[in-house]
Amino acid sequence: MPTKTIGVREEVYERLRARKRDGESFTDLIDRLIDESEGDWRDGFGSLSVEEADSLRETTAASRERFDGSASDRQTAALDRLAGAPDGDDQPSDDGSDDAEPDDADPDDANVDAGGSA
Repeated sequence: MPTKTIGVREEVYERLRARKRDGESFTDLIDRLIDESEGDWRDGFGSLSVEEADSLRETTAASRERFDGSASDRQTAALDRLAGAPDGDDQPSDDGSDDAEPDDADPDDANVDAGGSA
């Protein structure tokens, strides 16, 4: 039987040698490994049943809808922040008073209140 010589990197050779059984040639080893493999993933491509394919389509569509909704909400919030729109933290308190400083507040007064010197 004719043979072919192939080159493999040293680390691949060592991995093959470690899997080789007593009395097994490299040809026998490679043949066994090929037979044990599950084959080429492309062989089963497109082999979903109609029910599985429908379920996959429905799941994908629902996932896309959830993502689109949350992405839209995040985008709107980001655009509002960029435009300077309040994000809820600067809203007046429930008692009707505004937490922001009055327009006529003296900046030096803030330093005194915060422990600074005037």
